[in-house]
Amino acid sequence: MRRVAVLGAGSWGTAFAAVLADAGNQVRLWARRPELAQEIATTRVNAAYLPDLRLPKEVAATSEAAQALAGADVVVLAVPAQRLREHLVEWAPFVRDAAVVVSLSKGVELGTQLRMTQVIERVTGARSERLAVISGPNLAREIAAKQPAASVVASTRVGTADLVAEVCTTPYFRLYTDTDVVGCELGGATKNVVAVAVGIAEGLGFGDNTKATIITRGLAETVRLGVALGADAHTFSGLAGVGDLIATCMSPLSRNHRVGVALGRGESLGSIVSAMNQTAEGVASCESILALAGSVGVDMPICEAVVAVVHDGQQPALIGDALMARERKPEKT
Repeated sequence: MRRVAVLGAGSWGTAFAAVLADAGNQVRLWARRPELAQEIATTRVNAAYLPDLRLPKEVAATSEAAQALAGADVVVLAVPAQRLREHLVEWAPFVRDAAVVVSLSKGVELGTQLRMTQVIERVTGARSERLAVISGPNLAREIAAKQPAASVVASTRVGTADLVAEVCTTPYFRLYTDTDVVGCELGGATKNVVAVAVGIAEGLGFGDNTKATIITRGLAETVRLGVALGADAHTFSGLAGVGDLIATCMSPLSRNHRVGVALGRGESLGSIVSAMNQTAEGVASCESILALAGSVGVDMPICEAVVAVVHDGQQPALIGDALMARERKPEKT
């Protein structure tokens, strides 16, 4: 029985703690708010995020990071991408030198344009061989309901990916392994931005043709960016690419999709975010992804359109006109 720390008790962190417990591990789940940790410890339920999930007895909740990390063989990071660095500064002294560190966060850091494993490496000093990222079509409520799902765990060291896959595998959750960390992280980050765009289209009343067009061209943007940064183009045809993209763009369970729908219907971003009380990573990371693309000369018009609406006050209704009026070109460019 391995000891695993899950840092972050939102929807995905809580669901993943249950996966790890069902896989036969002893799990400590860190919650930022002491009252939430106490609620989980007392009731075995995280009512604010996953009220229908009763956590196994192997999951212990705490609001003390040092307690969660004590003796952990595997450390799973499940906090919003833009807050990962500030948390890691606090947590790093308690992470064992031999521990494998797994990122569930999907985004690109504002200001630095770093992927999450790069942030982890720089803040903690952990070598890339100890780091892994999990990405795929993993809507938390469906995982919590034990509906069959698969994902990808990527690490630069095959043995690390194999270890994480072994630690996380259950009858309802299957992990494939890969070494393309760059591709898995970029696929997980950009799909959130594309999901906002698809949601906007739905909110504006457009149908499946429009949404399929945005998804497909969004995938093309993602592949261009990934290849420019050294990723394997084939990664984006798999679970961490098109699989995650479809789930996030089409499901009403997707926060990024819901934000987009509300924006398309004319609601303000402030009211949408306030009502959700959760992080939509596409809103948080679209600027940094666009900046990263600019740094390597990659054109990402869908990402640019989302930034224009979310951060520049552009009217959502004008996005379609801007995208459709672009210069004609071969599809495979």
